[in-house]
Amino acid sequence: MAFNAAALRELHRIHRQLSDLRERLDRGPKQIKARQAAVATAEERLAKVQAETKAARMAVDQKQLLLKSGEGKIIDLKVKLNACSTNREYQALRDQILADEMTNSVLADEILEALEKVDLFKDSIAEAEQQIAKSKEELAKTQQAVRSQEESLRTDVHRLEDELRVAEAALPSELRDSYNRAVKSKGEDAMAQVEGESCGGCHQQLTPNIMSQLIGSTVVFCRTCGRLLYLPEDRTPGRKPTP
Repeated sequence: MAFNAAALRELHRIHRQLSDLRERLDRGPKQIKARQAAVATAEERLAKVQAETKAARMAVDQKQLLLKSGEGKIIDLKVKLNACSTNREYQALRDQILADEMTNSVLADEILEALEKVDLFKDSIAEAEQQIAKSKEELAKTQQAVRSQEESLRTDVHRLEDELRVAEAALPSELRDSYNRAVKSKGEDAMAQVEGESCGGCHQQLTPNIMSQLIGSTVVFCRTCGRLLYLPEDRTPGRKPTP
């Protein structure tokens, strides 16, 4: 079965360009989805920090209430201290006041530390909000870029699909089934250009007999990978090799 190597080269070119264009079309929605995921992650981070800030603020409020209650208790004890009638009662009240003052001092330190954490959370909230804004800006840019390219890419795909139908229509009828099976199985890799004396797809060394068939414009499939082989343009019969 004889067939022009130039026609196979053209078919392979069309298949590779179509594959590249379709991949670029598929890449656009994936890029948008990745940007959307980044926005969602940033929003989740903000929500988490806000929840942690709220919990920290509530803890501070509780400690402040405890401190206020403790201070009120000390005031009451001091009133009782001034009114006590025995040394034993006086000492007991004095010890209690000292203990409560120590507890309040520790509690006051804890409140200051907790307030510092709340301030840090506020910084984290500002950072998270900035990240959301940045992620949304990048999403908008990606959406715009994808939309601006999509129409052109689809136009090129339709043009190449038309070219492919014309090129495939020129295939000999006895080759079409084998060609269609190869394309269905391997897509753009259904064909391979000969590189030196090897298959350009699997790099298996080709026999002298196969090389002779290719030079004689006979249709040949690689016995190792099943690709439809063709010679490069500078080895086309009747064409002088490129120096």
